[in-house]
Amino acid sequence: EDKVVFLSMDHEGIKREITTEFRKNISEATGVPMDAIYIHATHTHTAPFLVKDSDNILEQEYYQMVLRRMTDAATMALADLKPTKMGWGIGQAPNIAFVRRFRMKDGSVKTNPGVNNPDILEPVGEIDERVSVLRFDREGAETIALVNFAVHPDTVGGCKISGDWPGFVRRTVEKTLDNTKCLFFNGAEGDINHVNVHPTGGYLNGMFMDFDDVARGYEHARYMGRVITGGVLQAFDKVKYIDVDSLKAKQRTIYVASNMPNPEDMAEAHRINDLHVVGKDNELPYTGMMLTTIVAEAGRMVRLEHGPESFEMELTGIAIGDVVMLGIPGEPFMGIGKGLKETEGWEVVIPTCLTNGHEGYFPMTDAYEQGGYEARSSNFKTGVAEYMIEEGNKLLADLK
Repeated sequence: EDKVVFLSMDHEGIKREITTEFRKNISEATGVPMDAIYIHATHTHTAPFLVKDSDNILEQEYYQMVLRRMTDAATMALADLKPTKMGWGIGQAPNIAFVRRFRMKDGSVKTNPGVNNPDILEPVGEIDERVSVLRFDREGAETIALVNFAVHPDTVGGCKISGDWPGFVRRTVEKTLDNTKCLFFNGAEGDINHVNVHPTGGYLNGMFMDFDDVARGYEHARYMGRVITGGVLQAFDKVKYIDVDSLKAKQRTIYVASNMPNPEDMAEAHRINDLHVVGKDNELPYTGMMLTTIVAEAGRMVRLEHGPESFEMELTGIAIGDVVMLGIPGEPFMGIGKGLKETEGWEVVIPTCLTNGHEGYFPMTDAYEQGGYEARSSNFKTGVAEYMIEEGNKLLADLK
């Protein structure tokens, strides 16, 4: 009799107040408790923007359309329930996800320092090339493949509307596997992207050099979708089927300390932010990703000049027998994802980013010491990543 709803949307990120309204609407329409409604954004950077209270009629209509479609999708899915057996497996998707933070020869750490930059010394961080697959074999109905992999979907570039490589994953899986539908959930992608700073052979085929010294391209997004689909195919036929005798959903409210600025830094922060707001970035002595970093840091300082001192948000956990989906309401670094995957007592733990909220970056402690875009722009104080792992483990214990 217990039910949960998983929804995945091609979107850069949906703020907490919006996902709360969506979940409330879905709960009222379906009777599924709000805690058991799991709304995920894939984090594609080429997506429309959701604004709840806009003066723009198109934004109002788009918001209402998405609200209706999310509710309709949940309602139709629940009307299509079938007896099912579930299995899980792990594949690999090599050489498409890369650490995007690098130690430079001058000792600094930079995010996306540029392809073939001669001043790069070494990457700072770790990757996880695992493709997690949940396979649901439904009696007399299509099989469902729930897929999880972790990397930024900022591959297409420009101002197009695109699901980026997560869209290609779904389409390619469904074209390859007969009578199968695919759901995709992105993982701990905060410090991971598609940029190979030392490409060889034809790796840059179908890519162009973008404004921030990052190589992007629609064809590369398609390539990534194919590689991840390869990981799905490695696991799909050889999943480990397990008995599912329980379905549990819980949320854990957490309070994360704010990364408030020092008062003596505010004059310069306001100067940089004011220039950016009026479109005068060219008057700042920076280019490429360093310009993006400086502007984002100034924006964070102005935003948090008067607080708040902490942020309230929720972690969401849904346990299907001994398999658990753990939703994080922002962009966790890979260290968080790996830390949660190592939790004992579960067949598999699947962390997902941007779930029931979009609250910003959650960098590891050493990232604050090293610098770089993510930590300098983060709303949260150092220690947030380790706190996320600690609270995530408590949530996993509550689900047992």
